[in-house]
Amino acid sequence: MTTKNIRNKPPTSEGQHLATISYDKRFWEVYLEFDDDPRWPSSYRGLLCFLPSENEGEDTVKRTATIIIEDSYEAAVNKARAFENHQLQGLLRSVLPEEGP
Repeated sequence: MTTKNIRNKPPTSEGQHLATISYDKRFWEVYLEFDDDPRWPSSYRGLLCFLPSENEGEDTVKRTATIIIEDSYEAAVNKARAFENHQLQGLLRSVLPEEGP
């Protein structure tokens, strides 16, 4: 019987997959994740999670702040799906560390 070390498991997202984009010579999987806020129980608050396809570890996972706030789950998903590739690339760029000179 073989056991796997959970710490070595590549990071994943339990959110809804939106797209695969290319940025800076890498492919990134884009997911919509929901952030529960007890102060707003009747709203759906979403953020985007970016995972590099080569999945190099937890430090490569990038997330935006909450950028989608809708009254229904369907409206939140539709808003996220409406992002075009260049908009997703811009959001990814905004959460990546700045490169040195």
